[in-house]
Amino acid sequence: MLAVLLTGQAMASIDGSIVSVAAQTIRTSLQASDAEIQLVVSGYLLTTGVLFVTCARIGDVIGHRRAFLVGLGVFTAASLLCGLAVTPLMLVLARILQATGAALLMPQVFSLIHREWEATERRRAIGVYSMVLALGVCLGQIIGGLVAGTDLLGLSWRPVFLINVPTGLFVLVVGRRCLPGSTAGERVRLDLPGVALLTLAMTAVTLPLIFGQEHGWPAWTWVLLVGGGLLLGVFVRHETRTRDPLFDLTVLKPPEVRLGVVACCVVMGCYTVFLLTLTLHLQAELGLTPLQAGLAFVPYAAGFGALSLTWNRYPRGVQRALPVVGPVAYALGLLLVVLLFRDDWSTVGSVPLLALAGAGHAAGYSPLIAQVSARVGPRLASAVSALNSTGPVLAEVVAVAGLGTIYFAAPTSSDGLLRVTAVVAALLVVALVCAARTVSRRLDR
Repeated sequence: MLAVLLTGQAMASIDGSIVSVAAQTIRTSLQASDAEIQLVVSGYLLTTGVLFVTCARIGDVIGHRRAFLVGLGVFTAASLLCGLAVTPLMLVLARILQATGAALLMPQVFSLIHREWEATERRRAIGVYSMVLALGVCLGQIIGGLVAGTDLLGLSWRPVFLINVPTGLFVLVVGRRCLPGSTAGERVRLDLPGVALLTLAMTAVTLPLIFGQEHGWPAWTWVLLVGGGLLLGVFVRHETRTRDPLFDLTVLKPPEVRLGVVACCVVMGCYTVFLLTLTLHLQAELGLTPLQAGLAFVPYAAGFGALSLTWNRYPRGVQRALPVVGPVAYALGLLLVVLLFRDDWSTVGSVPLLALAGAGHAAGYSPLIAQVSARVGPRLASAVSALNSTGPVLAEVVAVAGLGTIYFAAPTSSDGLLRVTAVVAALLVVALVCAARTVSRRLDR
């Protein structure tokens, strides 16, 4: 069951970044404009960010098993359409449909893990889940560079999407046999006014964050951000008054849940923006190919994977310390690799530092989200899943929009990378403080 869930999660996570590496090849093949390529890359992130909360609740309405399989079916069919696209518009629309399927399947993964496993088994499952969730972006770049660079079967960029089709069909067949059905319980109604309010609010917030930097932050971006903030306030007010809320706000009552989620979001946002800026620097400034730039992150992935798979076997005292020690190791690894190798990249020298950063990232995320999950009962599984899906996406969008501006405003790529890394290190201090308070509150309780 876990293999089925995490394969679906991996497919959806990887496709968020795999297109970035193949974007230039797609542009040339389809004769696409800058705006169309931007929609192909960013439309996926925008759609998932808008729909995560609603789709998490749909799992409560129709059953998490059914929602996962429907989402996977839509994602697989849309991947086929992406691979067969003959015009930029067809590819953009297929990508939006693909993102809709991803938004439906991804929250069900964490919800089912939360419901079907307990205690030590749940911590182990969350460790593997966290690894797949965080490494999706990195693996997407590696796979995208490999596929785009080898011109597999003479199909150019199309295998980037078509590879999902046989995998998705296989997982659908196996998933129908092994995923648990829904147990009888209270009938849940989908809060349609809440869906409308949240969809409008999230669109208004994420649209300028994704496209604002590219267009120089014109007035409309700020109008949408303010309007989106006001709509989110209206949504929260509505949710407190309705009988069947789209997002149950009681999940945020325990302080350790709020603080833990903030720490996890900061860690994930820092990861995404550092990955983006270092990849750009390696290619634009140091002349590495997309595949070489992607492979440079393999040590990071190894460090993250090793700790994600083993932290639950450590003594309890060590497990409690990991969320606090993790951001320190994370920041130290990033700062050292940038200070030492940003102008003269050393594959050998960067290996231990990137591995340290990856392990620190895992220590600052996996044990903490497991603690947050343990604090919440099964009734709120979809709400925790919505937080764990939407929060990191918004953090990633905000980090890329804000720190990306710092990177591109610098006089050189080297200066931009150093400035971004310094800000990332400062943000990781914030994550450290939130994690420390989360751990202390849990010990007090």
